Amino acid sequence: MEHTTDQEFWDARYTEHERVWSGDPNAVLVEEAADLEPGTALDLGCGEGGDAIWLARRGWRVTASDISAVALERAARHAEAAGVADRVEWQRHDLGTSFPGGRYDLVSAAFLHSPFEGMPREQILRAAAAAVAPGGILLVIGHAGPPPWDPDAHHDVHLPTAEEVLKSLDLPDGEWDVLRAGEHERVQTAPDGRVMTRTDNALKLRRRPS
Repeated sequence: MEHTTDQEFWDARYTEHERVWSGDPNAVLVEEAADLEPGTALDLGCGEGGDAIWLARRGWRVTASDISAVALERAARHAEAAGVADRVEWQRHDLGTSFPGGRYDLVSAAFLHSPFEGMPREQILRAAAAAVAPGGILLVIGHAGPPPWDPDAHHDVHLPTAEEVLKSLDLPDGEWDVLRAGEHERVQTAPDGRVMTRTDNALKLRRRPS
């Protein structure tokens, strides 16, 4: 594991299964973006495309990025099947070394965690904030702790609170409004089929119009 890159790790994980994620959009994204006027969106760590496809179906033009070429190829097929291939641009980035260009009305980073210590998450999230257009939204969703069926998971990865994420963004005074910051619970199915409750956190910020 110590000699495996992030890209190799995620490509291998996606190759092991025909589908890793449910294909459904993240519940917090649905809650927080359902009433937004569609515009341009950036989906960081898009995986198999569930969030990007949901946004595209609602009229957004989406740039979706992931480190895994396997995930992006699969996501593109799902977008084609959903009839929104023309509304999503898929880009491969190791976000610690390259980042999608442009500014967006919505920037979403959902569960942007890595099993490796080297991913500069704070740097990536600062870049995400910089990519938000005036009047736009930044949404950061993360795990608040390990899954209840595996309490030793993520033991060497710091999972920051929403307040810690906000502080680490080091945003200029007077330019942003905090619309949501805190923990929430969601129901998740364990690998053995048990239905369990997991705690995550979410931070939603709005950049004030110029």
